[in-house]
Amino acid sequence: MSIAHFSALTTVLASMMIAPMAEGQMLPKATRSEVFAANGMAASSHPLATQIAVDILKAGGSAIDAAIAADAALGLMEPTGSGIGGDLFAIVWDPKTHKLHGYNGSGRAPAALTIELVKSRGLEAIPPRGPLPVTVPGCVDGWFALHGKFGKLPMKDVLAPAIAYASDGFPMAPVIAQGWAGSVRVYREFPGFVEQFTINGKAPAAGEIWKNPNLARTLGRIAEEGRDAFYQGEIPQIIEAYIKAQGGVLAASDFASHTGEWVEPVSANYRGYDIWELPPNGQGIAALQILKILEGYDLKAMGFGSADHVHAFVEAKKLAFEDRARHYADPAFVKTPVATLISGEYAAQRRTLIDMSKSALAVEPGSIPGGADTIYLTTADKDGMMVSLIQSNYRGMGSGMVPTRSSGGPDGGLGFMLQDRGEQFALVADHPNALMPGKRPFHTIIPAFITKDGKPWMSFGVMGGAMQPQGHAQIVINLIDFGMGLQQAGDAPRIHHDGSTEPQGSVKPMADGGVLNLEPGYSEETRKELEKRGHRIRPTSTPTFGGYQAIRRDPATGVYSGASESRKDGHAAGY
Repeated sequence: MSIAHFSALTTVLASMMIAPMAEGQMLPKATRSEVFAANGMAASSHPLATQIAVDILKAGGSAIDAAIAADAALGLMEPTGSGIGGDLFAIVWDPKTHKLHGYNGSGRAPAALTIELVKSRGLEAIPPRGPLPVTVPGCVDGWFALHGKFGKLPMKDVLAPAIAYASDGFPMAPVIAQGWAGSVRVYREFPGFVEQFTINGKAPAAGEIWKNPNLARTLGRIAEEGRDAFYQGEIPQIIEAYIKAQGGVLAASDFASHTGEWVEPVSANYRGYDIWELPPNGQGIAALQILKILEGYDLKAMGFGSADHVHAFVEAKKLAFEDRARHYADPAFVKTPVATLISGEYAAQRRTLIDMSKSALAVEPGSIPGGADTIYLTTADKDGMMVSLIQSNYRGMGSGMVPTRSSGGPDGGLGFMLQDRGEQFALVADHPNALMPGKRPFHTIIPAFITKDGKPWMSFGVMGGAMQPQGHAQIVINLIDFGMGLQQAGDAPRIHHDGSTEPQGSVKPMADGGVLNLEPGYSEETRKELEKRGHRIRPTSTPTFGGYQAIRRDPATGVYSGASESRKDGHAAGY
């Protein structure tokens, strides 16, 4: 490369960096261009998964086929955040019916898991790892439900790329490699983990070839035999024997009784755009609550990155999250008053509790009458179908439970870790999210969608535990209030507030105002003013702020634009 070319390149890269902002003055710039394509688009957190999705689209697959293929690959390539041991949620725009379809693929607590059993072991909360927080994985059931309704290619073809990469191997991506190394330190004492998820006791390094023949065999059985290969027969029997050997109660019968469900997405209008989320047991409506409260403020006039902008957002988040801690739960057990919580009238009532001059140390949930780690991907096809899909094990890789046959050996494992979603249950009998046999826990993973005038406008998501509804709301605000582009909206520095009501298993209300994390890019003037208003600002790591993928459709031309999280390994691509 010539000196002139190098100089030009560095000038372009410098111009795309996120620069510090004085209050209300300048918007952050995108780190890279949006991707445009006319026939199909995919965005994920791993380049090979994105490529697999595009290949499936080119082969005549639907956006659902592409999403399942990418998700299967991510469970192999990014097990630090996903896998078939976890749950799945999706929102699908169907161009034939001109409507959104929602799928809740969350698993339930074992039939033998009770509050009394947990407390009999001297525990006051369900632990984050080990056999007790394991709930039935809903991912595979979700694949087949989505495929049965919207798939085009045979499931064998859809899962073939992930199976091939699991058998033949692939080079490890750098951000995932870093997270994997941290996971080895956390999980190495759990039985089966080192054998399944390390190379000679170490995490695979960036660029090192990783194979998972055990997962290849498991996925191969699912591809050949269908959904029941995972929920009946040998696989759940192996899991039951392994979990019981560790002191857990998850049984093969819990797998046999599992089913996900189609649900109606719910929406709130924000300045002329309909923002769609799935109803509880997930936390999606918290994003809608935040947005409806903020609709009463002129955020554009405040200016992106100003103290007023950040303060209003954080105070709205506090109000929404107290409701989240008190009212969100499995609708089969508790009737969450969704329509009230996301209404403009309720938002106006809650908005009166915000003092723009100081941070609230404590807020109460509203009085309602009657009532760390994830992957997100999005796909779109030539027919106009758009998919917003999120999948996770929770707390990074999950529970530490790596099912292995009692005989052991190199071929004894199933190739994946089980989730630990049960940690989210409360051990207080009268709490809406109280642990009960067969109940679905409060869930953090949430896909999102935006329509405008009844037409699909954008499929998007932001990964990362309690960051997710905060991230959803910030993306919407960046696009609609501040007029940012699709990539720019994701690259802008983010706000994360952590209150004492998280995780969900805690029933203690926020009492000290919580902690505010601001990503680099906010001005020193903004930080000082926020501290003057009583906010406790603390630095935190990049993963705290989540991961973003998005696809937008031009309603006039049908052209797709894609964006992907610059903080992760992946990208957007189309054809």
